[in-house]
Amino acid sequence: MTNQKFGQIIDGLALSARLRSEVAARALALKARGTTPGLAVILVGDDPASAVYVRNKVKACADTGVHSVFEKYEATLTEDVLLARIAALNIDPTIHGILVQMPLPRHINPHKVIEAISATKDVDGYATLSAGELMTGQDGFRPCTPYGCMKLIESTGFDLRGKHAVVIGRSNTVGKPMALLLLQANATVTVCHSATVDMGHFTRQADVIVAAVGKRNVLTADMVKPGAIVIDVGMNRNDDGKLCGDVDFAGVKEVASHITPVPGGVGPMTITMLLVNTLEAAERAAK
Repeated sequence: MTNQKFGQIIDGLALSARLRSEVAARALALKARGTTPGLAVILVGDDPASAVYVRNKVKACADTGVHSVFEKYEATLTEDVLLARIAALNIDPTIHGILVQMPLPRHINPHKVIEAISATKDVDGYATLSAGELMTGQDGFRPCTPYGCMKLIESTGFDLRGKHAVVIGRSNTVGKPMALLLLQANATVTVCHSATVDMGHFTRQADVIVAAVGKRNVLTADMVKPGAIVIDVGMNRNDDGKLCGDVDFAGVKEVASHITPVPGGVGPMTITMLLVNTLEAAERAAK
């Protein structure tokens, strides 16, 4: 432990830029063979955070040579009309990925919408079939945020085989798929959640901790084993209104070997992995 360095920042912006340049090169090669990767992004309603996310996704497409179609609808859009539009995009050969920005207005069933997207175009990796492929180790689309977290861990050079990873959170979009991806990498995985008794008991044993519950300071320095890698998926606001994660960053970075900041850690990677999934969908379609 004497040579152990602490508090090394895992720069999600830098890693994201590297991966996006690879996407751009692959997209160019695909275009040369006659296929331009295409992503359709649908936004229903006027949620301001959703509008920002969508704008960032469309810009990322433009920056990497991925063709994007952005469709914005009023919050009064009916479920049937939305499902019909998805059905049309499913058979559009110029579109390889379909993303419907969540949350949707209350009168639209999000599960029904996600399941309506063709399995070959489910670049968010949220549909039941994609989840089943991940569960059974098939080569499907991985959900973008957990996929990005795996790339961040990989960038440290850390070998997960035989190591103990703790995931804090059990959501269908991050916690559960994160645990499955860590299992695929041969880690021993513990999932903690709101009903876990003495969470620190588990996190203090962990070589890697992924915090993904959307709650400030859910992980503090006394809960982290010296030298652990900490990935912070959370997106919250502190008392001053500044963006912060689930982890007490100032305290934990003194103990962790590597840690992701918020912002600038997991966030940029989520959109990057969406581009990677869209590109992979286009490459499969071209074959």
